[in-house]
Amino acid sequence: MNSFNDFKLNRQLLNAVNDLGYEVPTNIQQKAIPVILGGQDVIGIAQTGTGKTAAYLLPILRLLNYAQENSPRALVLVPTRELSIQVGNALKELSKYTDLRYAVVFGGQGAKEQIASINEGIDILVASPGRFLDLYLAGHIQTKKIKYLILDEAERLMDKSFISQFHRILEVVPRKRQNLLFSATMSDLVKKISGDFMAFPIEINISPEVRTAETVSQVIYELPNIKTKINLLKFLFNDESYRKVIVFCKTKAIASDIGKYMERVYGVEYVRIIHGNKTQQTRINAMQAFRGDEQLRFLITTDLASRGLDIPDVTHVINFDVPIIYEDYVHRIGRTGRAFKTGASLTFVTPADEYHLQKIQELIKQKIEKLTIPDKIEVLVTPFEERQEMLREIDRQKRKEDPDFRGAFHEKKPIGNRTTNQKKDFKSTGNRTTNQKKDFKPRKK
Repeated sequence: MNSFNDFKLNRQLLNAVNDLGYEVPTNIQQKAIPVILGGQDVIGIAQTGTGKTAAYLLPILRLLNYAQENSPRALVLVPTRELSIQVGNALKELSKYTDLRYAVVFGGQGAKEQIASINEGIDILVASPGRFLDLYLAGHIQTKKIKYLILDEAERLMDKSFISQFHRILEVVPRKRQNLLFSATMSDLVKKISGDFMAFPIEINISPEVRTAETVSQVIYELPNIKTKINLLKFLFNDESYRKVIVFCKTKAIASDIGKYMERVYGVEYVRIIHGNKTQQTRINAMQAFRGDEQLRFLITTDLASRGLDIPDVTHVINFDVPIIYEDYVHRIGRTGRAFKTGASLTFVTPADEYHLQKIQELIKQKIEKLTIPDKIEVLVTPFEERQEMLREIDRQKRKEDPDFRGAFHEKKPIGNRTTNQKKDFKSTGNRTTNQKKDFKPRKK
C-alpha cells in the first residue's frame, strides 16, 4: 500500500487526508487499516510517532460511514485528558468532510458541556475511563449501540490504576463488537488480559517491542548532582538548534523548580510548566500553546506528557531525571522524531541512576552513547544531603538484586534492650557489671 488511495476509503476521508499532507501510509497504517476494515480484532504495537491514531480512526470512520441514531457506535478509551483532546483533534480533522459526530469527555473539569454534546447525538465517543463511568451511571451515555471498542495506549489502560474501571466498562458494553488495542509497548500481562475479551485477535507488531524510534538519536551525560545538571542545561540552550524542547522531570517539585529557573533566565513567554498540581485548564492551555506558538521554546513536565501526545517539530527531549518506569523512556523520547522527522534525546545520569540506565538499555536492547561533559561546564561538589540520598538509593537498588545485601544504611536490629553494635561482653550482674573489679570490698568502719 503505497498510497491512501489503495485503501477502501471514501472520497471524504481521502480529501481530509490530503488536507493534512499525508502522502505515504506509515507501516502501522499499511498493516492495520485493511485488517480493521475486514472486521478483525487487532492488537497494534508500534513505536510512538508512527501514526497509530490515524491507523484506527480512518477505518472506524469508514465503517461508520454516516451519522445515524443518537447514541455512540464507537467508543475510544484513552488514559489521560491530554490524549483525549489529541484524539478529538484528530477526529475533527479526519471527519470534517463527513456528517459523523463525536464527543470528547474527561475528568478534571465540569461535565455540563460534555453532557450537552452527547445529548446532541454522537457516533463516536472519546473518553477517559473514570469520566465515562460517571456519565454512564448518571444515565447520560447509552451503550447498547456500541459496535467498536478502541483502546489507545492499551498498556496504560490495563495497569493497576485503571484495570478495575476497565473491567466495569467491559460489563456495560455489548459483547458482540470489534476490539482494537493500540500501544507503543505491550506487556505479557496485557496480552493475557486481552485474551479474556478478544476473539482470535491479529497482532500487528511493526517493530520489536519497546524499540525506540530510529529517527531519534540518543546520548547520555554522567553528572554528579542536580546543580551540575542545571549548568549543563544552560550551556546546551545557548545552541539555537534547541528550538522546541521538552524537559522531563521525575517529580512535580523538580518540574516546578526547573520551570521557575528557566522562566527567570529565558523569560516567562518562552516557558510552560505542566504537572499534576496544575489545573486541567492550565495544562490544556500550556499544551496547546506549546503545540502552536512558535515563540515557546521549553515545556517542563513530568511523565504526564510522555505518552501518546503528538506535538509537531519537537527538536529535543531532555530527561533531566532518568525514569524509573523503564517503558516511559521509550514514550518520552518518542515526543521527538515524529512523522518521518529527526530528533534528539539527552539523558542526565547521576550515580544513583546507573542501575535504572542499565535496565533501560536492557529493555530497548541498545547501548546508549555516552558523551563527556563539555569543559566549559562547572562541575560542582555534591552537597552532603544529596550525596547521602544517592547512597541510600544505591543501597535500595542493590537489595533488589540481592535481598541479603546489607549496605551502609541498613537498620540495626535490637536484641532485647541492646543493639548489635554494643559490646557483647557487657552483662548485668546484680548491681555490678563485669567491667567492674571483682576484688572490690566495702571499706571498713
